[in-house]
Amino acid sequence: MFAAAIFDMDGLLIDSERPIMAAWIEAARTLDIELSHAQYLQCVGLAMGESKQILAALLGGTAAYQHAAAQVTAALQLQRADGDARPLFPIKPGAAELLTALRGRGTRCAVASSSTRGQIAACLGSLDVLHHFEAFAGGDEVARAKPDPALYLLAAERLGVDPAECVAFEDSENGAKAALAAGLRVVVVPDLKHPPAAITERAFHVLDSLHEAIAHVPRWFPVPLAKPA
Repeated sequence: MFAAAIFDMDGLLIDSERPIMAAWIEAARTLDIELSHAQYLQCVGLAMGESKQILAALLGGTAAYQHAAAQVTAALQLQRADGDARPLFPIKPGAAELLTALRGRGTRCAVASSSTRGQIAACLGSLDVLHHFEAFAGGDEVARAKPDPALYLLAAERLGVDPAECVAFEDSENGAKAALAAGLRVVVVPDLKHPPAAITERAFHVLDSLHEAIAHVPRWFPVPLAKPA
């Protein structure tokens, strides 16, 4: 059914949204501001510029935002340097097993993430899953962020596969919109924020976790035919 799978990263392959949210909530407290989970969730899945505007408004202005952003950066760097061998952003349940299953069938895989190419390589390399992917498209390589389709179009182009023959795995509303606009089918695996019905109704499938996708691999990803000798 599909020739290739293209994955989002943050909130889909890696559990990055929770530690980042916790860091922002703690940074807000240093400004004597109680930033709630619900307030922060307004930023999830948005481009950096949009999330910056929302957080600046919630925190009381640009100066407060810059102070909090510096605190978040410092907190995450401290966690990386605290000697704990565990990755800062752990892999999501089922991700490694799904990638292994796809690799075993010869399914071509790529990443289309708003994170930079360097961040993609660092995060997935630390989790020992980078080798499962043939192509990468990072947010620093396109002019427009999700929900624009540019990232998915670039990932499909680098795989050399027609977008119509690809399925995207996404957790966010904007990510799903980007994939649909690029002509891909979308499997939605919600993370912190469940996409609205307008998105899930257009999805090829909605799953609770990537673990659930493993059972669908034989049907969704036929083994490629061997090329004639």
